[in-house]
Amino acid sequence: MDEQGLIKQAKDGDVNAYNTLVLHYQNTVYNVAYRILGDPASAADASQDAFISAYKALGRFRGGSFKSWMMRIVTNACYDELRRRKRRRQSSLDEITDENESSPLLISDKSPQPEEHQGRTELVLAIESCLEGLPDEQRIAAILCDVEGYDYKEIADMMSVSLGTVKSRISRARAKLRDCLQTFAELLPAQYRHQT
Repeated sequence: MDEQGLIKQAKDGDVNAYNTLVLHYQNTVYNVAYRILGDPASAADASQDAFISAYKALGRFRGGSFKSWMMRIVTNACYDELRRRKRRRQSSLDEITDENESSPLLISDKSPQPEEHQGRTELVLAIESCLEGLPDEQRIAAILCDVEGYDYKEIADMMSVSLGTVKSRISRARAKLRDCLQTFAELLPAQYRHQT
């Protein structure tokens, strides 16, 4: 795929060129939104909003990594949704059950034993609960780094903050997650439990 050529064509008004870019990045954009928001419908809405915003702002794209630029836009769309949720005060964790396969961090195994499956489900719910308790900025930075695998520089670009701020947010998020998960120590593998 000639990304730079497609971007130039899209800037010149070629909708098909932009659609090719959308098709190339739609899964990545959706996955980031889904990890941040934890809800398929909200993630789909945030992804759609991000692509529409990107299309409208394409004339202002000055080069560099189109992927990072899209990640910044979808992260901002997720921030907007999180602010709306705070005004409405929803909790997606209340809707999560053992049968809910749409859980963003659900560990899938083809044939786990019933007690192993239950333990994994409880651990996933504990992780989600601890992630939900983080401030938005820390949660998003931790998800982008530890779940999605972006490096600090990419995250700084996506979140429009300095590299030091990203490092600080991730460090604080990890410390809070570690402390929070100790309240679920019985669910953790032995090597992750605090020794007393």
